[in-house]
Amino acid sequence: MGRYEEFPRDQIEMRTYRQRGHDLKPEECWALDRPIVPYDHDEFPCLVAKIQQARSEGRPVILMMGAHPIKLGLSRYIIDLMKQGMISHVATNGAGIIHDFELSLGAGTSENVPRWIQDGQFGLWRETSKLNEVISSGAFRSEGLGEAVGRSIVESNHPRSDLSIAAAGWQLGVPVTCHVSVGSDITHCHANCDGAALGATSHRDFLIFAAAIRDLEGGVYLNVGTAVTGPEVYLKALSMARNLARQRGESICRFTTAVFDLASLPADFRNGPPSKGHAMYYYRPWKTILVRTVADGGESYYYCGNHCQTIPTLHRAVTMKGAELNQEVA
Repeated sequence: MGRYEEFPRDQIEMRTYRQRGHDLKPEECWALDRPIVPYDHDEFPCLVAKIQQARSEGRPVILMMGAHPIKLGLSRYIIDLMKQGMISHVATNGAGIIHDFELSLGAGTSENVPRWIQDGQFGLWRETSKLNEVISSGAFRSEGLGEAVGRSIVESNHPRSDLSIAAAGWQLGVPVTCHVSVGSDITHCHANCDGAALGATSHRDFLIFAAAIRDLEGGVYLNVGTAVTGPEVYLKALSMARNLARQRGESICRFTTAVFDLASLPADFRNGPPSKGHAMYYYRPWKTILVRTVADGGESYYYCGNHCQTIPTLHRAVTMKGAELNQEVA
């Protein structure tokens, strides 16, 4: 036993979704044929071409994303890109897998944080705690966290499994990995959260992710709305992959990276971030994904815009062919 007092999780009052409510309901998720406001950027066709070329040559297209694409109701676009074979790996953080799991249960996801934090009830919901049981089962089966969640959603026949990225990954054989920071997610507050199981499954996902990064030469890495977890996990995985490549006399340097976010970067962002005295020096997607890791032969792109424009536009452009594609993205 350690010397310090721990918080008594078993004394927490858990409530149900009926009391919580949902900011996003399944019926509010975007349909693939929904009219959109196209995203316009001179370099967008360049990325589309890189993605299509990578997949045609059997190279990976890896998507690392935060939770907001799911919270905005955009899951169908990600799932269809997986089905079309245009995304070979999806990675997300703990919040991403939680919203994906909650959405699959059928009622909805995303709560009113300002309301529930005042009452000491934020995140403390019985239905969401089922995710901890899935993770414990996944650890017992030596699965990654994303794999365990996807399998469970499919096998348990969740009412809206069609909206789950993790379930799609399980069905399609496309890895969906979850990269957790302990203490950052609502499920870590629940009495049934097993830290050992959480660590084992998420660490296995990191190794699965690193194995995908090992094949990144000639591929594409997309970072969508994750400013800390995505860049940091990618940086460590790339170092591991390059270490093995160097020992084989090979290299991982000619690939494409793209960041989708809301921060305003200068037109010459490829020349590097400002000095350490400037706050934007610490914006990891800029220095890590757009500059440092492509400095020896890669290419990078930055797209500043709302996910509700960029993701549907990317989906439509990437899945189109020939003249239709050229007309749409011209």
